[in-house]
Amino acid sequence: MKILYGFLGLALFFSLSGCDQKNYSGLNVTGKIGEILVVCDDVIWNSPLKSELDTALTQFILPYWPDVATFELIHRSPRNFDGAIKRHRNVLFLTIDNTFNDTKSRIESRRNVWANRQLVIEITARDLEQLYETCKDGLPEVHQGFDRAEWNRIRKYFGEKQSTYVNEKLSKNFGIHIDLPDGSNIVTTQPNFYTIQLPNASRPIEFVGTGQQDVGAIYSGVMVYQYPFQDSTEFTLSNLLQARDTMLKYNVPHETSRLYMGTQYTDFVFPELSESTNFDGSISGVEMRGMFVFKGKSIHTTGGAFWAFHFVHPRSKKLICISGYVDAPATTSWTHSLREIEAIWKSVTIQ
Repeated sequence: MKILYGFLGLALFFSLSGCDQKNYSGLNVTGKIGEILVVCDDVIWNSPLKSELDTALTQFILPYWPDVATFELIHRSPRNFDGAIKRHRNVLFLTIDNTFNDTKSRIESRRNVWANRQLVIEITARDLEQLYETCKDGLPEVHQGFDRAEWNRIRKYFGEKQSTYVNEKLSKNFGIHIDLPDGSNIVTTQPNFYTIQLPNASRPIEFVGTGQQDVGAIYSGVMVYQYPFQDSTEFTLSNLLQARDTMLKYNVPHETSRLYMGTQYTDFVFPELSESTNFDGSISGVEMRGMFVFKGKSIHTTGGAFWAFHFVHPRSKKLICISGYVDAPATTSWTHSLREIEAIWKSVTIQ
C-alpha cells in the first residue's frame, strides 16, 4: 500500500504501482463508464469544494461537439456506502479526521478493494480548509489516475476475448496487434488500409424536456492504415491531416454516391494533436482527436468523432495510424464509445 502526503507527491503517486487488495472474490465492478463515485459527508459536498471537483474531474475530451465529459460525479454519503455500490469502478473518498495531525493531507490509492479492477482514492485532511487546499492543487493528478484506470480497464476486458482471424490479418499486414471487442469484423481490406467494424451498441437516449427514453444505435469502428515514413516533419498536424484526408477519400466511401469520409475543419472542433504512448510506454507517437464528416457534395452529410494514434513501426519503417471513429446521435453521451476507442489504440503492440 502506498501513502503520500500532500498534492506535491501526486505525480509520483500515480507513476508507481498502488496496492492490490485481493479481498474482492472476483466480483466485477459496477457503475457506468465515465462515473466517479464521491463518498463524503454532505457538508463537504455542499461546500465550495464541490466547484473544485466539478472543474478538475469533469473535464471535457476535446475537441468534440457536443461536449464529451471525461467523468460524471455521483455523490454518496459514507453512511449509505454499502451493498453493491461499494463495487463502483471509480471511488473517491474525501475524509475529514479531527485526529489527523499532519501538516499536509494524506492521499492513498488502492486497487481491487471490493471488486476486480476497481480504483479507490482517498484524501484525508484534518479540516475542510486543508482538504480544500489539497483538492484545489492536486485534483488534476487525481483525474489523471482515474482517467488511466478507465481506459485500461476496458483494454484488459477486450484482451480477454480476441478474434484469431482479425489478429492474424493485422499481424501479417501491419505487424501489430490491438485488443478489439468480441464480434469485431474486418469489412474492407486494401494493402495499406483496413476497416474494422466494432459490434453495434445501443445506448439509451434521453430526450431533454420529456423524460422519455428511446434506444439509439451507436456505430463505431477502427481504421488501420500505413504509408512510408520519410522524416519527423510528417508528424506535424498539417501533414498528418493531409495524409489522413487522402487515405479516407480513396478508402472510406459513403453508401451515397460521390460521398466519402473526411475531416471536419471549423474553429470550435479543429483537430488537436499531442504526444502520447501505448498502454505500457513501449510505443511513442502522437494522438489526434477531431470530428469527421462525409464530403463530396456541396452540402455535406453528418459525421461523428475520431481518435487516432500515429507511430513509426520499428521494422517496416512505415508510419502507422490506428484511427477509431464513433457515429452516434447527438442526444446521447459519447463517453462510453470514445473510451472504447481510446482503449483499443492504447492496446497496440508490435508483432
